[in-house]
Amino acid sequence: MMQARKFIPLLLIIALVLTACSDSKNNGSGGTGTDKPSSSKNVSSNGGKMTDVGTPRSETLIVDILNGTSADPERMNPYMPGAVSMDSGLHQLIFSHLWEIDTVKGEQMPELAATFPKKLDDSYTKFSFKIQEGLTWSDGVPFTAHDVEFTANMILNSKELAYSGYFSTLVKTMKATDDYTIEVETVAPETRLSQKLGVVIWGNSFRIMPKHIWEKEDPTQFKFSDPVGVGPYKLSKRDTQGNWFLYEKREDWQNSTVGKLVGEPGPKYILFKYFGPEEKRIMAAIQHDMDVLQDITPESWEILQQKNEYAQAWYENFPYATMDDPCQRGMSFNNLKAPFNSTNVKWALALMTDIKNVSLGTFGGMLRVSPIQVPPVSVLQDTYHKPMLSWLKSFALEDGYKPFDESYATDMIEVLKQQGVEGLPTDQKDIVSTFGVGWWKHDPEKAAELLEKEGFKKQGNSWLLPDGSPWQITINAPANFEIESMRLAFAVADSWRKNGVDVTVQQMDHATFWDAEATGSFMVGSYWPSCGLLPDTTAQMSGWHEKYVVPTGDRASSNANRWANAEVSKLLDELDSIPGDNPQVIEKITEINKQFVKELPFLAMFGTSKFVPVDTYYWEGFQSSNNGFEGPWWWWSQFKYYTPHLKPTGR
Repeated sequence: MMQARKFIPLLLIIALVLTACSDSKNNGSGGTGTDKPSSSKNVSSNGGKMTDVGTPRSETLIVDILNGTSADPERMNPYMPGAVSMDSGLHQLIFSHLWEIDTVKGEQMPELAATFPKKLDDSYTKFSFKIQEGLTWSDGVPFTAHDVEFTANMILNSKELAYSGYFSTLVKTMKATDDYTIEVETVAPETRLSQKLGVVIWGNSFRIMPKHIWEKEDPTQFKFSDPVGVGPYKLSKRDTQGNWFLYEKREDWQNSTVGKLVGEPGPKYILFKYFGPEEKRIMAAIQHDMDVLQDITPESWEILQQKNEYAQAWYENFPYATMDDPCQRGMSFNNLKAPFNSTNVKWALALMTDIKNVSLGTFGGMLRVSPIQVPPVSVLQDTYHKPMLSWLKSFALEDGYKPFDESYATDMIEVLKQQGVEGLPTDQKDIVSTFGVGWWKHDPEKAAELLEKEGFKKQGNSWLLPDGSPWQITINAPANFEIESMRLAFAVADSWRKNGVDVTVQQMDHATFWDAEATGSFMVGSYWPSCGLLPDTTAQMSGWHEKYVVPTGDRASSNANRWANAEVSKLLDELDSIPGDNPQVIEKITEINKQFVKELPFLAMFGTSKFVPVDTYYWEGFQSSNNGFEGPWWWWSQFKYYTPHLKPTGR
């Protein structure tokens, strides 16, 4: 078990909340925009409990919203800036994609499309694919290839849409040759069209919109307040303050993507709701007022499992959380801002980082390190991390210094043993698979040498920039969402401060945080620009191409780190010209990994550990390590395919 002192503050908060609540229930973050029901309305006509939005609790799955409240809950146009966060249920339940992904099999599957793209000649610029027959929009209008053509043309012809810039570099034309056939011509040879226009991790920005509604509207202004989709649910009602969104199963669910491909969803209603700070979310789960939690801390999980016998994490024992989330965490640098345009400076920050203490401070040591730019999910560990171990050990900086340290995993085992943690792996291979192949040495003396080489000077215990001014760093970090990145920022700041850098953590809400990344309004950010799930991670890396680098202040469609590397760009161009199953793909991605290590445009640190537990009091059938039909990716577009597995417990 973890040291109790780490979670005493949260436990005290929860104890206070419990005392304040007495026998009543805490139903959320306040300001719901609706009158709170009287006690007589909390019980249904058959004696069952009702939710505070007026639905039978036994028929309602309640899901935490990862990114907090929505400023404008009427704005549901996914192509419009400031739209309702997609993880508020929109892209999980209403919107669908041409191709989805099965994360267990590690392969894509058709969704709105019925087939994968078939090339029409040897140029890799002309393709055709079929559309699923028998699907209808949630307003009853048939879904056809003409909706796909319309959406493509709308994006191509609306340069004001942010997505238009990327889409127009990929697609030249997209035409419906009949109701269920699409022909595509790409701008350049394309070997991964389904990856570029379909889901490879959490979703895809190419969301098909209903022609019969959108053809009458200006896509840059249309709010789409009453969203229509091909998913199995429809929006029933929403909170005027943006705290919650209630979805109801379509009566014609058989005509939805999930109904056609899998079967009937279990819950009649799904309520996506923001409950507020973490202590309120834990309280809600303890009192069975929330079924699916998003992204909590290890300390909170320990409290939850003590207070709620129905709480379930991914693993029954250590590490409890899944470590296979496909985006890794670390420190992003704006590589156009001095001094982060210096490789020596970035390497100095890496060597200032006491990674074991950072791991303990972030998630109690329940993290898998990553020294390269692809995340350390199991399949990518086996494809890249472990095969690159020999190269990492021999890698040297310009002066011959070898920075790699492969002892992290065994060191963490000893640290956690001393803390009384049980159930730790004992086999060396399992230890490495759990904690990672290793990371960079903690060597402040070498860091100082690298900084002095760049003209930095030490005054007392503080570093001065080459111009003589104090070296001050601000780390952008999430506030009340993406807990690992938020805590990582503070842990890294502490490590750098101990080595003489004046570091401030600036917490931001969801919209401000991402806007700052896109416009380059950051020195260092606790972001996660490095993702991957399939061995062929080309689609996730394509944004690192130097052609996407824009000046600080301009909005970046990709490469928000603003790093230009000619060798990486050349390798990405070569990858685009060969199919994903070509053996050269792994070789070229390995070479890209090496370039990232050499220049550190993004200081990768850990794979993402997700404590996203569920309460099984009202619903059963949730996935876990023992029932792994998918990972616990509640905020991904695949969520709709989890719903047929969920059944009421009868409690």
